[in-house]
Amino acid sequence: MSQTLRKQFKTIFITFLITLTVISSVFAYYYWTQQKQSQIAVIDTPNNTEPKEVIPIKNDISTQTLESNNAKINNSRETVITETVKNVSPAVVGITVTEIRQYRSPLSLDPFWNQFFGNRVYNQKIKGLGSGSIISPDGYILTNDHVAGNAVEAKVTMTDGTEYNAKIVGTDPISDICLLKIDAKDLPFIKFGNSDNILIAEWSIALGNPFGLFNVNDKPTVTVGVVSSKGMNLGAVNGRYYYDMLQTDAAINGGNSGGPLVNSDGELIGMNTLIYTANGSSGNIGVGFAIPINKIKKIITELKADGKVNRNFWTGLKIQMITKSIAKYYGLSNNKGVIITNVEKNSPGEKAGLAQGDIIKEIDSYKIDDDAFLINLLNNYLTNDIMNVHILRDGKSDIKQLKLESRK
Repeated sequence: MSQTLRKQFKTIFITFLITLTVISSVFAYYYWTQQKQSQIAVIDTPNNTEPKEVIPIKNDISTQTLESNNAKINNSRETVITETVKNVSPAVVGITVTEIRQYRSPLSLDPFWNQFFGNRVYNQKIKGLGSGSIISPDGYILTNDHVAGNAVEAKVTMTDGTEYNAKIVGTDPISDICLLKIDAKDLPFIKFGNSDNILIAEWSIALGNPFGLFNVNDKPTVTVGVVSSKGMNLGAVNGRYYYDMLQTDAAINGGNSGGPLVNSDGELIGMNTLIYTANGSSGNIGVGFAIPINKIKKIITELKADGKVNRNFWTGLKIQMITKSIAKYYGLSNNKGVIITNVEKNSPGEKAGLAQGDIIKEIDSYKIDDDAFLINLLNNYLTNDIMNVHILRDGKSDIKQLKLESRK
């Protein structure tokens, strides 16, 4: 029985070897013919079917041709964005500031220790950094109030490495706009654009000094995106009021504050100011905001003239939020807006034709949610500004023009 199995196994094994040899020979022949064909160029013509010798092509490209090709490559890389960055960058500056902040000793907070040591207050110098834009050839520089508004010392670094001491011409914490001045002439500057004409999804270029990187090579960091939205009303943030903000997805990080946001024409359309971050993160997630240039123009005009912004106006109106019961009484579909409860005599409100019982639904382009929104919104205006007040009176819509007169 065992001999029979051995014979069968021997037969099977020999058959397997023969089959493997035949298959290997076939594949070897096929591979050899393919390799031979790849090495021989055949010119197939009607009169000649014989293989011909391949003549290699000489690499005889001249230096002039190479330079021409390189020029074409460089030209293809130059776009409206790169050209804009090249033109605008010299007018972008890094700003380093020194502030004096006061700190109370922890012992002063405890009544027991306070009776022995008293109120101990310490002054401490704090360094900060940010960005800025040169907006005139005689050295006016635009930045944020939260960058330089409280500085006791401010230094400006140009893209050629030159440093200047800057003085604060004026600052406005409410709008977060600060105007600096350096003693220099014939400086490169960024021309103003028109933020009212901005198109959603048009190119936006943010330049600045994120994380102090400007000081590494005296050059601004450039990020590119689009205008994601405009007219963004963010309300109050740390005592500052942000309305009509531009939103961009161009990366903005710490240190970019005060830097320019320009369009593809190299025009200043906004000032990079703040970002939204994800929970637990402090970096850019593509949601940045800039103060629109048309708002900045109004503020810096007053800062140049007076060093401050005049908001000492009054309306003579008393208002109240619209409750559900008020909305039901007046037949309103919702409780958005405010109702005027009193109008002082000879006040701007009376002169505008506003009356008790009028419901304010909108001011200019701002939808009024409640009384808190309206009170905060007034910080967006200056003395002698005129507001278009959209009201409901006896179920009919009307618009009244209210001039914000100076308080007497």
